[in-house]
Amino acid sequence: MNNSSYITWDFDPVLVSIPEISLPVPISIWGIVIAAALIYFGWSKIKPPAQNGKDAPEPEGWKAAGLIIGAFIVGQLPFLLIDSPSISSIGPIEPRWYGLMFAMAFMSGYFVGLKMYKDAGRSQEELDRLLIYVLVATVIGARLGHVFFYEAEFYLRNIHLIPQVWVGGLASHGAAIGIIIAMYLYAKRTANTSFMWVADRVVPGVAIGGMFIRTGNFFNSEIVGVPTDLPWAIIFKASNQLSEAERLIPRHPSMLYEAILCVIVLGVLFVIYNKYKKNPPEGSLFGAFLIMLFTGRFLIEFTKETQADFLVGAAFDMGQLLSVPFVLIGIWILWKKVKW
Repeated sequence: MNNSSYITWDFDPVLVSIPEISLPVPISIWGIVIAAALIYFGWSKIKPPAQNGKDAPEPEGWKAAGLIIGAFIVGQLPFLLIDSPSISSIGPIEPRWYGLMFAMAFMSGYFVGLKMYKDAGRSQEELDRLLIYVLVATVIGARLGHVFFYEAEFYLRNIHLIPQVWVGGLASHGAAIGIIIAMYLYAKRTANTSFMWVADRVVPGVAIGGMFIRTGNFFNSEIVGVPTDLPWAIIFKASNQLSEAERLIPRHPSMLYEAILCVIVLGVLFVIYNKYKKNPPEGSLFGAFLIMLFTGRFLIEFTKETQADFLVGAAFDMGQLLSVPFVLIGIWILWKKVKW
């Protein structure tokens, strides 16, 4: 195998590096908390009154700036005399491409959802509330999914490490479960809204978000594939998941396969959406999404390195075992629940 004929991916996952900045004076952490409380309670005081039954407009810029600056100063004054945990420097800060892709995932998903909500005559405020549900559920679900599906033994011995999302370890199947729970809770608390209706308008955003997140995995050189001699194989020279010798072997770009899969799923969903003139039968998009995405995930897993150590050598890995129930649920939805 002539490795020189393959693409070598040696990309720095750090987007930009900002050196440490020393502050002229220490900033009290408790002072920041007090300032936040003052801004929260003061915001309603500076907002103009509502007129003609409309929502109150936002306060003028100079009033908002004055409130923020004044609250910060007032919050810090007591701690010039009282000891408090403080911040004396900021940084170094090294935002990563993965973080940018994660942000793009939610932004793109939001705009797709906004279009579909407006098509249905729903308000942006309803979508904003749904976004909070989905955002929280995605992070918590993805983290707990990784903890319990892939490294349960380690984290049960180190429970204090579970909240450390920033060190890595997010599972897409866990995120899927979290989002489903979030949609159920949102629908239950929203008038004239069913779970299937919400799910149909969330999954296109999940598909495009999945494309961005898997692209972020590519920047991080993670979720790499097994060795292959296919012409599009890539040498992941910067991967932290591989030994020094393994980094020189051409591999499947499995994360890019999943990114392409998400784009295909999104395209099919919008074909269905437009075929029914932006009012598809409830559950049709959700069911189709589950079948397509997780069937694709099941097949793509054959190209990946096993992520769950306890399943090394098994016929199927954890990603495949977790995908099967989602496919079966999708089939059941299209067969039994959708009123074609």
